Amino acid sequence: MEKKIGVIRGDGSSPEIVLEALRVLQKIESLFSHHFTFEEIAMGGAAIDKYGEPLPQHELDNCLACDSVLLGAIGGPKWEGLPGEKRPEKGLLKLRSGMKLYSNNRPATLWPQLADASPLKKEIVDKGIDFVVVRELIGGVYFGEHKTFIEDQEEKAVDTMPYSWHEIERIGRIGFEMAQKRRKKLCLVDKANVLDTSRLWRKVLQSIKEDYPDVEYSEMFVDNCAMQICKDPSQFDVIVTENMFGDILSDEASQITGSIGMIPSSSLGEGTRGLYEPIHGSAPDIAGMDIVNPIACILSAAMMLRYSFDMEKEALCIEQAVHRVLDAGYRTQDIYTEGMKKVGTKAMGDAILEAMHV
Repeated sequence: MEKKIGVIRGDGSSPEIVLEALRVLQKIESLFSHHFTFEEIAMGGAAIDKYGEPLPQHELDNCLACDSVLLGAIGGPKWEGLPGEKRPEKGLLKLRSGMKLYSNNRPATLWPQLADASPLKKEIVDKGIDFVVVRELIGGVYFGEHKTFIEDQEEKAVDTMPYSWHEIERIGRIGFEMAQKRRKKLCLVDKANVLDTSRLWRKVLQSIKEDYPDVEYSEMFVDNCAMQICKDPSQFDVIVTENMFGDILSDEASQITGSIGMIPSSSLGEGTRGLYEPIHGSAPDIAGMDIVNPIACILSAAMMLRYSFDMEKEALCIEQAVHRVLDAGYRTQDIYTEGMKKVGTKAMGDAILEAMHV
């Protein structure tokens, strides 16, 4: 099979982890007789330095010409003083919107080898952590109107949070369909006691839940959900929520699994083309030091193979190699505990490559 993969190496320490993910994909090529073409694309800080903007149209067009895109992470202190429209994060929003990616799926899974790294008490961890946050990605407050103005001799700012029925329905159906493939539980997280948009979310999901009679449906306020993720994460299977709430909750969920460096993500829309990335930031403070954990990026590549290319065996090959390496005691700095084998970014990639076989 031939596939064209867009590669956004990103900023800070991201190029280091993307390199390891590409090495893993190249090993998949040789093991399974596929052919991947890698298209280099500039976005974020790298694009600002090169073109003066975070995502030029021609680079977005390059993404749209690919079968899927692998992304490291973007941003850093170097670009924090720029106007909002010129900051690296604006490029990411433009990319998601341009690729029409409206569903961000972030698994929160505790790898058994890293159970001791979770900040939660053992009795909570022993009940299991295995759920997915399905976050609406191109609507809500991040894409609403933003304005700052002077009124009554005082500076004020307003951000709007729009949602329409079809935006909510399509993400709701993705959540229900995902729940059908998992443990058949879906929880809508909102703030319906305050927000009109949340009340619309409830109305929409209640209108479609009868199409999924095998899925147990529930609703929860976002502040309670943030507490429950720490108190008893085993109660969750699939969480569906709007953009800002999902942004916050998915980061919280990743941390209870022990390390943000272990969590991949996918962003999908209509069709099979997606954007795959680790959920952690660009970590510019450790750039070039060969210590950043590449596993989340490598697992993001595995998700690409599974969800966009229908390569289940190939995805399992990568995931099983990660299990073998963790079983053997290899750990990067962020997941290291006494008695394990501390390795750097490249050495972890080497170990995973060695553990890959058909």
